[in-house]
Amino acid sequence: MKRSLTLVCLLASAAGVGSVASSSTAFAQTPSAPAPAAQSAAGLSAASAEVPANPRIAIIAFQQAVAATNEGQRNFAQLRVKFEPKQAALKAQSDEIDSLKKQLQDAGSTLSEPERDSRLRTIDEKTKSLQRSAEDAQNEASGAMNDMYQQLAQKVYAVLDAYSNQNKFTLVLDTSAQQTPVLWANQASDITKPVVEAYNAKSGVPPQPAAAAPAAPRPSTPSAPRSTTPRPSTTKPPQ
Repeated sequence: MKRSLTLVCLLASAAGVGSVASSSTAFAQTPSAPAPAAQSAAGLSAASAEVPANPRIAIIAFQQAVAATNEGQRNFAQLRVKFEPKQAALKAQSDEIDSLKKQLQDAGSTLSEPERDSRLRTIDEKTKSLQRSAEDAQNEASGAMNDMYQQLAQKVYAVLDAYSNQNKFTLVLDTSAQQTPVLWANQASDITKPVVEAYNAKSGVPPQPAAAAPAAPRPSTPSAPRSTTPRPSTTKPPQ
């Protein structure tokens, strides 16, 4: 979604106006030509007329705001429930591999070399199958979560747009990213909570029960393969 927020911060930096050496003869020769200093001053005056006299700047943790809405909590909880069967299936596969490894270890030297090689191949095949299943589930969960977030973020952004215009903010900065350029801000300038409350009032979705606290659907990486699977990428606010 294109950011259509009309609140643009017009930062004007003062430009030094060089002194112009002029004599009475020069003015006499070019009476109608405006002095460079006068031209610069006129340009600065026109630019300053567009800058708000008292600019208002606010901050918002947009991603957290989307997830904190009642609708966001409900949707995340629904995704968690949706992927619970796959999580259980992955755990069952992982437990089976752990059991086969333990059996192989307990058997020790009592197994013949061909039997040991056969069991090792079985464990390796099941481990690779588990890795593929975990990656597929992870990608599916990540895609579903990102789709849900984008759809909800567009609606939350519309409320942010209206709220910002209503309160006449000149600029709203997003502090969701870990490396945000905002080093410090007064807590009074944080509009995350008011925007969440405004969206909840508009959506009409009731708060979720405490027992149904949201959790992003994230199929756990099985411990048996000892390999990491891609985590869902951090979703950015709608662009």
